[in-house]
Amino acid sequence: MSSHPGPDTANDSHQTAETTESTVHGTTEDRSHKGSPTTGFDATEPNHVILLSIDALRADHLGCHGHHRDTSPTVDRLAADGIRFSRAYSPSSHTREAVPALLSGQYPSVATTDRFRRNTQTIGHLLQGTTARSAGIHSNPFVSEGFGFGDGFNHFDDDMLVGGHWLTALAQRAVDKLRNRHYARAETVTDRGIEFLRSQAVDGGRPTFTWLHYMDVHGPYEPPAEFSRKYVADRVTDAEAAQLYKRAIAEPDSLSEREQQRLIDLYDAEIRYLDANVDRLLDELSRLGIRDETLILLTADHGEAFGERGYYEHPRFLPQELTHVPLIATGAGVRSQQTIRAPVSTLDLAPTIAEVFDVEYAGPGRSLVATADRPDSDRVVFAQARGEGEDAGVHRYAGYRGGGVAYADVDTETGERTFDAGIQCSLKRALNGHIDADGYTTATDTGRSERSETERTTEKDAEDDVAHRLRALGYVE
Repeated sequence: MSSHPGPDTANDSHQTAETTESTVHGTTEDRSHKGSPTTGFDATEPNHVILLSIDALRADHLGCHGHHRDTSPTVDRLAADGIRFSRAYSPSSHTREAVPALLSGQYPSVATTDRFRRNTQTIGHLLQGTTARSAGIHSNPFVSEGFGFGDGFNHFDDDMLVGGHWLTALAQRAVDKLRNRHYARAETVTDRGIEFLRSQAVDGGRPTFTWLHYMDVHGPYEPPAEFSRKYVADRVTDAEAAQLYKRAIAEPDSLSEREQQRLIDLYDAEIRYLDANVDRLLDELSRLGIRDETLILLTADHGEAFGERGYYEHPRFLPQELTHVPLIATGAGVRSQQTIRAPVSTLDLAPTIAEVFDVEYAGPGRSLVATADRPDSDRVVFAQARGEGEDAGVHRYAGYRGGGVAYADVDTETGERTFDAGIQCSLKRALNGHIDADGYTTATDTGRSERSETERTTEKDAEDDVAHRLRALGYVE
């Protein structure tokens, strides 16, 4: 199966969005082809870094990326006040690979095992031994303590009811959906982040790194009524919204144009709600007296599809509506307002944060500080996605450069590579080189040799059993 089933419209839609941006934000400076005598980004200035990652937020539904609705006044203001990287890509199209890559600065094949457990160091590990205190606060069971992602952080709040085991994480996912509580809302995540900053940055006087991952934009789209009314003409109950979202995934061809538009309206309302809470976070930073000392990095783990290629949500394909994400740097250390159109990756966040705290990072990412100073318009950034279901033996790859993109599928048993027709030769060579270097087909789980075959088989069977039951009930993606 192709890496991007359906018409190849990603490049056209992406270029259209960028054309719109340049019209709307004509005063921003394009430095993708120009050097700079002095950097607009000084990593020595911040005392605190806050990484805001927003689940399932596609770039082109933000005003700063040309969206026709006023979904994101706060985020747009952050973009105008700082550096916006307009061609930012996630290294995968779904949370279980994208967030581990974002947190570690490593591609998914390195960042996680084939059972999606953490397989390498994260930013939390990099900061150990420094004076900085680190926190991870979110409510996504797939990157919870049960999958190893709490390791390295001084404070980790994954909203789990009990203990850190992957079976608990999967079980909680089922319980939460049964009681129509899919995640902790933005107010809760923000409050927990502020509590950490008050105790460490303010009362403790320590430098801090705080990762806040917001789930509100992720489906099912159930915005609070005051935000829903901005875009949705008629009242939609949470149960109706959840049912529509579920049907869009299971039976995408069954949706009418009106139902498709309703999904988009609800999605935009969720963005507007999330944006209001980002504004509240900024106000709280000012009240704490640390906003001027804080570097804010805002991005998304992946985007979202709305039927462009015959599917909804974010399955394991790599078209740009699933991988083109916002990336903004603003606040302490950011000395210029500009838009950079050179390609970047969310892998670049880890080396950026490492540079701020003066620790070593080894990986494929490039610090955004260096990119702000010397944008490389010829850079190719890559994405990966492991297939699932009938495509479980397929590993998908993509390479992005400017407006161009190349896709490939790799059969993990035979090693056979299939490239989409019509791709640029130079991009194909770059993607081939990435696949060669990746070595996914020979990768093994960290620690596998330390467990007996019986232990591994029992764990795998137990996880498969739980996952099978949750899928049968429609509770797992």
